[in-house]
Parts: sequence; C-alpha cells; structure tokens
Amino acid sequence: MISSLLTDLYQLTMAYGYWKLNMHNQEAVFQLIFRRNPFRGNYSIACGLGTAIKMLEEWCFTDDDISYLNTLMSSNGKPLFSAEFLKYLRELRLSCDIDAIPEGTIVFPNEPLIRVRGPLLQAQLLESILLNIINFQTLIATKSSRICQAAQGADVFEFGMRRAQGPDGALSATRAAYIGGCVATSNVLAGKLYDIPVRGTHAHSWVTAFSDELSAFSAYAEVMPNNCVLLVDTFDTLAGVANAIEVGKKLRNQGAELAGIRLDSGDLGPLSVKARAMLNQAGFSKTKIIASNSLDEHSIKQLCDQGAKIDIWGVGTHLVTAHDEPALEGVYKLSALRDADQQWSYKVKLSEQVFKISTPGIYQVRRFFQDEQQVMDILYDIELGIPETPTAQSFEESHVDMKVMDFDACVDLLVPVFEKGKLVYLDESIHKIRERAIAQATQFLKSYPKEAYMVGLETRLSDLKQKLIKELS
Repeated sequence: MISSLLTDLYQLTMAYGYWKLNMHNQEAVFQLIFRRNPFRGNYSIACGLGTAIKMLEEWCFTDDDISYLNTLMSSNGKPLFSAEFLKYLRELRLSCDIDAIPEGTIVFPNEPLIRVRGPLLQAQLLESILLNIINFQTLIATKSSRICQAAQGADVFEFGMRRAQGPDGALSATRAAYIGGCVATSNVLAGKLYDIPVRGTHAHSWVTAFSDELSAFSAYAEVMPNNCVLLVDTFDTLAGVANAIEVGKKLRNQGAELAGIRLDSGDLGPLSVKARAMLNQAGFSKTKIIASNSLDEHSIKQLCDQGAKIDIWGVGTHLVTAHDEPALEGVYKLSALRDADQQWSYKVKLSEQVFKISTPGIYQVRRFFQDEQQVMDILYDIELGIPETPTAQSFEESHVDMKVMDFDACVDLLVPVFEKGKLVYLDESIHKIRERAIAQATQFLKSYPKEAYMVGLETRLSDLKQKLIKELS
C-alpha cells in the first residue's frame, strides 16, 4: 500500500486552505503532461497507470496518518492543522473522475497522460504521488524502448537492481523496463510481483571463490546443468571462453547444454566475434553470447554497426537510472474550475518561457491515422468539441496552422479509469501492455525514425488560450 502521506507538505497546506475557505468541493480539472521527450528522442511510452490505479484504489488517510499530521506544528508552536480538518481528512474518500492514456501507448509532449476532474481539494492532493509514479515509469519505459529498438530484435535483459534508486526504484524501474520491451529481469521480487521472467548468470565472486576458473565453471555446471551461463571475463576473456567450451563438452556428455557465456568487460565487439568463432568451431553454435558492461542504446547501436556477435544484451545502470536524463519534465496543472454560478472558468499559468505556459480547458487527445500509420495528434476541449476535419496550431511553432489532410481513422486517447471514485477500467496484463508498447514504437519509427511528430492545439482552443494569455498579461 502506498500511503497517502507520500506527498509534499504544500499539497496538504493548500488542501487546508481550500477547506477553510470553503473551496474544497469546487469542481476542478487538472492535467498531467510532460513538456518534452526525454533523451533527445521523438517519442515517449506512457507508463505507470497500473501502479497509480492500485494507489488510488487504496487512497485514504489512516488513523496512523492522522496521528502523525497532528504532530506537525506551526512556527508559533501550535498545531499546523486543526482537529476538524484532520477529522475531515480521515473520512475523505476518492470521488474524482480520472481519465488516462493506457500504458504502452506512444505519447508526445503537451498531451495529458492523466486528467483528474473532481473536488478541488482531492484533485490537488493527488498531484505529487501521480507525478512521482507516472514521471519515473514513463521515463524508464521510454529508455527501455529506445534500448530495445537499438538491439535490432535481439533480447534485452534488465540487470539494474543493484544500481537502482532504492528498493521501490528498482521495482518500478523493472516494471517499466519490461513494458518498454525488455524480455526479462534479474530482479526476483519484481518477477514475482509483476509476472516478469527472471534471468541471471553468476558473479565474478563465484569464480574467485574457487582455486581456478575451470574449477569454478565445472562446479557451477554441476549445480546448474540446465541453466548454465558462464561469466568468462574474470581473468582473461578468451581463455575464459576456452574454459567454458571445455565445461560445455562435459555438460553435453551428461545430456545438457551450455546455455550461454557472458562478456562483461573489454572491447565487446571484437571479443564477441572471436568468442562466437571459438564456440562455433567447437560445435556450440546455439550457445548464446550475453553482453553487459554499462550499455545503453548508443553503445548497443555502435556495437551492432560494428558487426558484434551478441545474442542478448544485459542492460543495468543506464536503463534503471535513466543515466543521461534522470527525470521526466512532467507537470500537473489546474486547467479549469467551476465558479459559484457553476460556469467553467478556464485557467492558464503564464511564463516568460513559452513552453511553460499551460493549456486551459478540459481537454482530450485525438489521434488521426492514414493506412494504420498515425499522422497527427490534436488536443481539443471537450466542451468546445472538435470538427470532423479539424485545424490546429502547432505546439512547436505557435503561429503555424496544421490540418489533417488525409485520414481514414481516429481515436480519442484518454479513457475513463475512475468514475466518481469507482474503478471502471478493465485490468490489462503487463504482457499485453508490453506488446502494445513494442508494436506502437516499431510502427511509429517506420515513418518517423528521427522526425518530430505533429501535435497541435485545436484552433478554437488555441484561440481561447491566446485570449486568456492577453487578458492576464
């Protein structure tokens, strides 16, 4: 269970303010978006909704939570929150409508991954935890997708638990990495919790625990004859390959096979070529070569371009920590609030940085297709609606008109997840989510290998946004 106290203090102080000013039940709309694709890429993979759903189903403030909040003091030494407010929190239950883009869907900057509509106080309190979950898992799923695309069809194992950001970081990263395309993980608890295949070899310590490498390999083959993958670079890599072959011959005589060898250091390209030649010559053409050693999409692509003979990539640190860009620029902004007359008041957050100006309204994302290939996404306000053949303003170039010239299908991406606090979303297996992520990324990259994808703001909503900006400037 994720505690409702996993939030920032200012969420609770704002909630207290809304409650004291009798604003807490005003209907509000918040949108969770990110501002740019990570890793200088041209797409992202939505991830984290499954974790968020479990949190939202259990969302409440327990007696223990309230007892802790009661200990918080203001600068004058008095309780930060009144007893009446804490009693209100204890009885509070989720009653929001929450819509989201399903996990494994390819997404782009400025598109709402989650839309929350409901009482202002509740919607505000969900900000920090939703950003925590969605930001991280979307980031890691995107990194995983990029790595798996670079592997050109070869399997990728996630080996990053020991370098992950704590136990929860390890679990969340493994879940997201599998959705992004990895086929297995070394993280046994994640395997249990999420039904992800687990894989592993042995460490250098196994080899150094014995008098010599051949003895270590022979002992490991004895205890793991049907799961024997040998790490060959503890001393001399090619000598290690030769020792693995010798052990493989003994395994074969016993009716088993040498499943693989692992290269974890050195120049992986030439070493893999030499190792493959040695294995083939000895009759072990089906023995897999696994490579690890601080890999990412860039090093994997480079090795593939060099003709490396690697069957499986073991990727750890650079994947689970998103080493080159360790945070997604996700934000959660108030976009509409009902006034006392029950009329919607659309909200805009201004900034001198244009890309940080928020979009007002209660908006949805419509994706257009031509011959099964997506061609454009348009954000539109559900109150204003969208024409059959819409026009839009580009997010990248605000004065550039966009129009869907030819399309034969379209779909709205945000789907209901909670209605009045009740879960209505049909659960999907992690394997189905992963299949969607792989299929959509593969299809997308056929038409957009590097090009930016068109995302625009429907013309009437764009005009409204510009009007509000002028009024507030």
